[in-house]
Amino acid sequence: MSVAATPPAIGSFSLPRSLRRRPRFRMAVRSSAVPVDSILTKLKHECATPLPVLRRVADAMAADMRAGLAVDGGSDLKMILSYVDSLPTGNEKGLFYALDLGGTNFRVLRVQLGGKEERVIDTEFEQVSIPQDLMFGTSEELFDFIASRLATFAQKEGGKFHLPPGRKKEIGFTFSFPVRQTSIDSGILIKWTKGFAVSGTAGRDVVACLNDAMERQGLDMRVSALVNDTVGTLAGARYWDDDVMVAVILGTGTNACYIERKDSIPKLQGHVSASGRTIINTEWGAFSNGLPLTVFDREMDAASINPGEQIFEKTISGMYLGEIVRRVLLKMAEDGALFGSSIPEKLSMPFVLRTPDLSAMQQDNSDDLQAVGSVLYDIAGVESNLNARKIVVEVCDTIAKRGGRLAGAGIVGILQKMEEDSKGLIFGKRTVVAMDGGLYERYPQYRRYLKDAVTELLGLEMSKNVVIEHSKDGSGIGAALLAAANSKYEHSF
Repeated sequence: MSVAATPPAIGSFSLPRSLRRRPRFRMAVRSSAVPVDSILTKLKHECATPLPVLRRVADAMAADMRAGLAVDGGSDLKMILSYVDSLPTGNEKGLFYALDLGGTNFRVLRVQLGGKEERVIDTEFEQVSIPQDLMFGTSEELFDFIASRLATFAQKEGGKFHLPPGRKKEIGFTFSFPVRQTSIDSGILIKWTKGFAVSGTAGRDVVACLNDAMERQGLDMRVSALVNDTVGTLAGARYWDDDVMVAVILGTGTNACYIERKDSIPKLQGHVSASGRTIINTEWGAFSNGLPLTVFDREMDAASINPGEQIFEKTISGMYLGEIVRRVLLKMAEDGALFGSSIPEKLSMPFVLRTPDLSAMQQDNSDDLQAVGSVLYDIAGVESNLNARKIVVEVCDTIAKRGGRLAGAGIVGILQKMEEDSKGLIFGKRTVVAMDGGLYERYPQYRRYLKDAVTELLGLEMSKNVVIEHSKDGSGIGAALLAAANSKYEHSF
C-alpha cells in the first residue's frame, strides 16, 4: 500500500482540544459572489454515486484486474504476486515471531500456536519508534537497530513461549514499502517512501538485509515469509475463518488483496504450487477508471508529489478526505462568505483538516452543533454560526459518502472477477471480506456507506452471503501465521 504524502495519519478520533488564542484572519477577496448553496449543490452532483456509477466502477475494477493479471503493466493495477501459496490452516504449532515495518514505528510480536485444539496459546508484542536520523542513514544502521531491538525482545521469551529443541526461530516480515517480490522469503526494494531516505537498500533483497543484521546481532532467527500488510491481514483473518477470501485496508492509505486461482494468472509462468492458488496484492490505490471527480480532487492531485497517480487512494483513503473537505470549505469561504467577510489563514494550510476531524464533526448530534463549531475553531481557526456548521457537516457527509461507496464498489469489483472465474463459488456461498484500518474502524458513516453500496450492487439476497468483517491489527499476527504456514520444519499434527 503506497501513501503519497506525509500529513498526519488517521489516528486518534477524539474530539479537539478546548479553544485557544484568537486565530489570524485575512479579508476575503471576491471577484463575483457565488451562493454557498450553489457550490454545495454542484459538489453533491459531481460526487454522486448512484447505482449506474457504482456498477461502472465495479466493472472497471474487474476489467483492470484481468488486464493486470495478463501481463505486467497491463493496467493501473499492478496485481503483484505475493508467492503466498500456503495459507494458515489452524494446524500450525510452535513459536513464531513477526516484525511489522511500515512507518516511523515498527512492531515485534511473538505467538505460541497450539494447533486445531488450542489455536493461539499466547501472544506478546512491543512497539518501537525509529530514531529520525536512522530514517536518513545507511541500510546497515537501520537494520542493525531493528535487529538489536528484536534480539532484546527475543531474550524476554518465557512463560508459555517455547521452541522445540534443534529449531531455529522463524519470523514473518511485514514490509509495507514498494517491493518486487521474488519468492515467499525474498523481495527487492524498489524505493523507500513515507519519509524514509535510507541509502544502500534500493535494489537489494530486504530479507537478506534483515537476515544479515540478525546474524551480526548473534540472533538465531530466519525470515520464512515476507508479506505486505494487506496480505498479512488476509492470512490473520483466514486463520480463524476459512471463508475469508479478500482483505482490504482503509486507513491513511488503502489497498486490497484476494485469493486467486493459479490458472487465472496468465503472466504467471514457471511457478508451481500444490495448492493451485495464491494471494494477489492488487495495489488498488492506483485504480482510476470511471471515478466521479471534482475540481477539488483535480487541484489536490495537481499539488501532490505524485500527480496523476493513486487516484482511487486520493478519493477514498483517510489521508485525503479531510484535505478535499478543506478545499471545498475554503472555496465556500472565499466565494460565498460561508464564515463571514474574513477567512482564517489556517484554512489555507494544506492538510490542516484531517479525516478524524470530519468523523468528529459527523458524530455531533447536538441542536447547536457545538462540537462542529469547536473543531472548526480549534483546527482551522474558523468562527461559525449554526447555518455554516450545518453546511460543513453536509460537505463532510458528501465526501465521506462518495469515498465509502466507491470503496464498496471496488470490493464488489474484486468479488465479481472472482465469481466470473469460479462460477458460483463466491456469491453462491458465505464469502468474508476482512477489513482493517483506522478509517474503516473509526468513521461510522463511511463504514455504513461502504456496506450500503455492496448491498445495492449485489442485491439483498446475494449480499447476504457477503460478510464484511473488521479484523483489527490482523497484519502482525498474520505475518507470524504465514511464517508458521511456510516453516521449513514439518508441523507435528
